[in-house]
Amino acid sequence: MSVKKEPNGRRSVQVEVEVPGTPEEVWRAIATGPGVSSWFVPTEVDERAGTVTLDFGPGMRSVAKMTAWEPPRRFAAESSDWGPNSPPVATEWTVEARAGGTCVVRVVHSLFAETDDWDGQLEGTESGWPGFFRTLRLYLTHFRGLPCSTIRLMAVASESESKAWERLVGSLGLAGAAAGQRRNAPAGVPPFVGVVEYVSEVPRDMLLRLEQPAPGVAALGAFACGGPVMVAMTFYLYGERAAAAAAQHDPAWQKWMSEKFPPVGQPTTP
Repeated sequence: MSVKKEPNGRRSVQVEVEVPGTPEEVWRAIATGPGVSSWFVPTEVDERAGTVTLDFGPGMRSVAKMTAWEPPRRFAAESSDWGPNSPPVATEWTVEARAGGTCVVRVVHSLFAETDDWDGQLEGTESGWPGFFRTLRLYLTHFRGLPCSTIRLMAVASESESKAWERLVGSLGLAGAAAGQRRNAPAGVPPFVGVVEYVSEVPRDMLLRLEQPAPGVAALGAFACGGPVMVAMTFYLYGERAAAAAAQHDPAWQKWMSEKFPPVGQPTTP
């Protein structure tokens, strides 16, 4: 991964993925609030106001102003909330139809700067997309167009990234799991049943296609973004049972995560 640098000062990164669906179906997944929320983070797309709002968690809302809107092929937006004194960041999404009923989704982030000060953020953003794009592909393959409800869990780990990952997957009965294996929740863990779709040790993440508590996808990860190690789990639940299942199981999962990864200084549950 690297930042493309141009003589005029433009710096950019680009990530793409091939997914099933028509351009119209893929557009709904990447350019509408319900669609983006079904595989990324809670999102609001307000065409009338010309804004895209992403909710990454408490105190982490990002608002971008639309600069182009050409459904179902292309849209672009610009934001200035990367940090104090950050240059405006332009993001462009395109959908390109391919033969055989698939499309290529491409995202480009760019900014203008005279120094390398913001290259780290560009590279961090670039490295984060492949994991979310794997969830997007699963969504469009198995759950396209279904309503989605989520359970979002996040904690700060007081240990190294590798140790935090070992604790997370070990506690979930997923240590050593390989793609294609079907796993059930062990004792003491809120119920889930699913098949491992993807697992990686570097970066440390895993995807399960769920059967319980509702059809869906579970995305797990442990990562350090230039600061403390974060542990995250998101359950994307789809279909008629999704809302009820999320409401029923969210409290138990929040309690489980806070016990496994308590605030620094508090004892950890074995």
